Amino acid sequence: MQWFEIFMKLCGGLALFLFGMETLADGLKAVAGSRMKKVLRRLTGNRVMGVVTGAFVTAVIQSSSVTTVLVVGFISAGLMSLAQSVGVIMGANIGTTITAQVIAFKVTKYALLLVAVGYGITFTARKRWGEHGRMLMGLGLLFLGMLMMGEAMVPLRSHPPFLDWMASMSTPGYAILAGAAFTAVVQSSSATTAVVILLAQQGVVDLAGGIGLCLGANIGTCVTALIAAVGRPREAMRAAVVHVLFNVFGVLLWIGLIEHLALISETVSPSHPELQGADRIAAETPRRIANAHSIFNLLNAMVLLPFAGLFARVVEWMVPDRSLRHEAQVRAKYLDDHLLDTPSFALDHARLEILHMGNRVRHMLEKAFPVVLTGTAEELDKLEALDDDVDILHGTIVEYLGKISQRSLPEELTTELVQLFEAVNSLESIGDLIERNLVPLGRSRVNDKVQISKATSDVLNGVHQSVTKAYEAALLAVTQRNAEAGDLVLSMKPDLKGQAEEARQHELKRLIASEPNRVLAYSIETDYVEHLMQIFYFCRRMARVGR
Repeated sequence: MQWFEIFMKLCGGLALFLFGMETLADGLKAVAGSRMKKVLRRLTGNRVMGVVTGAFVTAVIQSSSVTTVLVVGFISAGLMSLAQSVGVIMGANIGTTITAQVIAFKVTKYALLLVAVGYGITFTARKRWGEHGRMLMGLGLLFLGMLMMGEAMVPLRSHPPFLDWMASMSTPGYAILAGAAFTAVVQSSSATTAVVILLAQQGVVDLAGGIGLCLGANIGTCVTALIAAVGRPREAMRAAVVHVLFNVFGVLLWIGLIEHLALISETVSPSHPELQGADRIAAETPRRIANAHSIFNLLNAMVLLPFAGLFARVVEWMVPDRSLRHEAQVRAKYLDDHLLDTPSFALDHARLEILHMGNRVRHMLEKAFPVVLTGTAEELDKLEALDDDVDILHGTIVEYLGKISQRSLPEELTTELVQLFEAVNSLESIGDLIERNLVPLGRSRVNDKVQISKATSDVLNGVHQSVTKAYEAALLAVTQRNAEAGDLVLSMKPDLKGQAEEARQHELKRLIASEPNRVLAYSIETDYVEHLMQIFYFCRRMARVGR
């Protein structure tokens, strides 16, 4: 037997299969990503709809990991609870079974046709249709990889040691361990399922062994989720642990019931009594394995969904919040490189990170008034230090947006990307204004022992409060795409200019007051108003982005 040739075809076919699946998923995410994101956000109000939505979205975008990453973002933004996310993750497991269902149909003979048509569309059609061509080409490569693996397995049908090894897969524990190990290595439960169905098509694995291998794949795929969650926010780790618990509990529920699952699958699957022996096994078993895979995940969701709240509480206990000391070091909370292949998702998470950065800038702006006008030198140092975190987040977000810009983007996403660049730069400019302009004013006040009168402080506070209101509305406009908030900021210009002018007139009147350091106080007060108006200018730039 030509072992090297068999090994070469198996590895090459598996590589083509995985590459085809990745290409297909990229095309699907580019075509349907934005719509799937909206569906996921809107239809997860209860657990049952969460399961349905998670299954639908994952079936369309062909990536349970992307669905999980989106869920993490929604939890972090307060749009979804951890208990609600359990249903979506359960649904994602159901959605992944669509791959097995497609593979079970013997469509590999169309592989080269799909590759040729997909290639032609990709390189001759416009950008939007090009993504459809990419989907077809990916599907063709996937089928071509299966065809190569199937051809490689043909000689194994008559090789006794291999047949004996496959016969041992009828032992549930052994089959589950083998499926888990293979999936952990190739990092794709769909690839494991494809290999199992191809083995079944060659008649070398029976239904019980195929089901055991697929159950093992459900456990092995958890390794991918855990690896992806390492070093990421606690919400991501919790979502990964939910995935692990659900899959492991599901397998434990069925490990002693594989024969019953096989019987259910046989009942709902077509049979071929006209065939005999290995030919009949090869004709019937692939569809039955695919159906068993779907039934297994569907029944698991039905059985375990009522315990979603308990799952959430257990996971929160297993993965507690980090200590305040550990969280003191600023880091990005929402940016995830797994989403870069789906730019619409990546841009949404960039908005969440901009909100994270914006909240820190807002904290600086709120502290600026009391600290600059009445604070101590130590308080001014602390205010100045806050901009270090803002600068770190600014650099991280700009780098992430740069990665998105390297992807193939439709025109509307390119416009959105440019707007987010402008918004994050405006936020950074506001932080710099506080650090480099307002803090030095406070230091001049402290060094020269200048006292700001109660009347002047009240006037300046009025301007400061208006600018803060404009800032909050501008941040809402950018991060939530709230056009009304953007319009509010732009409409504030006349009133704020009036307030600034009233403040200047008040300061002129106070210039002749018989108080020490009156000229220095006047300079600090007028500069303070001027810098607030510069902050308002950047708020207006942000507001235009959100309209």
